[in-house]
Amino acid sequence: MTKRDFHLNPPPKTILIISMRYLGDLLLTTPLIRTLKKAYPNVEVDVLTYGNTIGMLEGNTDIRTVISSPIRPKFGDYKRIIKTLFRSYDLVVSTQTGDRQFVYSLLASARRVSFVPPRSEKGWWKRYFFQGWAEFNNLDNHTVLEFLKLPALLGLTPHYELIPPITPSLGLLEDLNIIGDYAVLHVYPQWTYKQWHKQGWIDVAHYLTQYGLKIILSGGPDKKEQDYITDIQQALPKDTLNLAGKVSLAELNEIISQAKLFIGPDTGITHLAAASNIPVLTLFGPTNPIKWGPWPKHYRRSTNPYTLKGNQQVNNIYLIQGSGDCVPCDLEGCDRDRLSRSMCLDTLSSMTVIKYIDQAFETIK
Repeated sequence: MTKRDFHLNPPPKTILIISMRYLGDLLLTTPLIRTLKKAYPNVEVDVLTYGNTIGMLEGNTDIRTVISSPIRPKFGDYKRIIKTLFRSYDLVVSTQTGDRQFVYSLLASARRVSFVPPRSEKGWWKRYFFQGWAEFNNLDNHTVLEFLKLPALLGLTPHYELIPPITPSLGLLEDLNIIGDYAVLHVYPQWTYKQWHKQGWIDVAHYLTQYGLKIILSGGPDKKEQDYITDIQQALPKDTLNLAGKVSLAELNEIISQAKLFIGPDTGITHLAAASNIPVLTLFGPTNPIKWGPWPKHYRRSTNPYTLKGNQQVNNIYLIQGSGDCVPCDLEGCDRDRLSRSMCLDTLSSMTVIKYIDQAFETIK
């Protein structure tokens, strides 16, 4: 359900996007931002997001300023943010229904477009404070298409491309001693229930070397993540390059974009890889692929790229789904906890992934 009862006249000179989400979610917001920028070429767009995700917007020319917030703001943080936002914008577009985002919207502009909870849920009344609103669908609409509902309230033509972070650095690959063809493996998602088994990653990495590829492991700076990646690295060829915590998101995007192949789980870096024009294999377990499958390169349709069940290819994406009648359950692991394992991923065989590696390379010959 949506409401659209106004046109922006005159066109806005300043817009605030509120997207206080994880890395992948923030990247999936960039088609919304591009849509607004294309419709209003002279508009200045700012984004309010969490400080630990702003790297995903580095070098994005659609954006003037990124306003950062801690995940758990203190009084001083609220004071700074409110002072920055207060009546500073001609329009606010909020991608979330939460109370904090709702208050920021009220303070930042007299004209507001937002998602709101359905009438059956708490907070349904927030719709009365927005000139344009859409009920948030968290089940059977891809996140990119869901976000694009908001500019549709303004009658704008959608633009579907993801805008990855970019860096002006030159000679990055040479500086990191990356020579020849390579594949990037991102083996560690943020939550345990999205993890594939270590032996699978080891088997796949060794198989990729038969294609003459060097293996690059990507990851973040967290010690637990780095220990996990180092453990896998020890079972791989000696020339394997571990970049965990050593490059920015924009630099990682440059590295991935020149790879022959990327393989990763349901995580933000896999969404980043999907924006490059290379084959991307992604391993899905409990997560709903209709909602969260990586957005395929050159996919410009208003219909969902993926179906709910089964292995599937859409453009450069090979989505490999764990098996089981319960898949996808859309729950956080078999024990309903983010730190629990998922049987559908634990039983996903290396040979299944290897089959799709061969298919990907056959496609790009």
